[in-house]
Amino acid sequence: MVAMGSSCTGSSRLDPAALLDAFLAVWRRHGEPLLKSAPYHEIAPHLVLMAFLHRVINGGGTLECEYAIGMGRMDLCLRYGAVTLGLEPKVWRDGRPDPLAEGLIQLDDYLAGLGLDSRWLVIFDRRAGQPPIAERTDSATRISPRGRSIHVIRA
Repeated sequence: MVAMGSSCTGSSRLDPAALLDAFLAVWRRHGEPLLKSAPYHEIAPHLVLMAFLHRVINGGGTLECEYAIGMGRMDLCLRYGAVTLGLEPKVWRDGRPDPLAEGLIQLDDYLAGLGLDSRWLVIFDRRAGQPPIAERTDSATRISPRGRSIHVIRA
C-alpha cells in the first residue's frame, strides 16, 4: 500500500480524486511558504508538485518528467499500478494570458497518445496582486475541445 493516507484504496490502488484533495489541502496550507523559500522561483511550482507526487513514487509508483507524446510533451506522467495520471503544470505570469485554453488543447494531444480520457491541468498563478494561495486555490472539471474531462487546478 502506498503511504498516502486516504489517497489509496484498501486494495493498494491509487485514488486520483483523493490524491487531488490531498494536493489541494497541502497547497492551501503550505504553498506560500514553500514558494517563498524556493531558490529557483521560475520552477518552484513544478518542484512543489513533484515533491508532493514523490509520495506515490515511494510507494511503488513512477513519475516521468517531460514525457514525449506525439508532437508535444507532457511535463509529468504519474503511474501507480493500473492508474496513469497525466499532469500538465502551467505557470501564469504577469503580462501573459490565462494558460487554460492552451493547456486544455495540449492535454488533449497528450491524453490521446496515452489512451486516457481524464487528467489534471495545474495552473500556478504567480501574477502580482493575487489573493493568498489558501483563498484562491480551487479545482473544477472542464471539458477539453475533444470532449475529455480535465481537472483544472488553479493554485
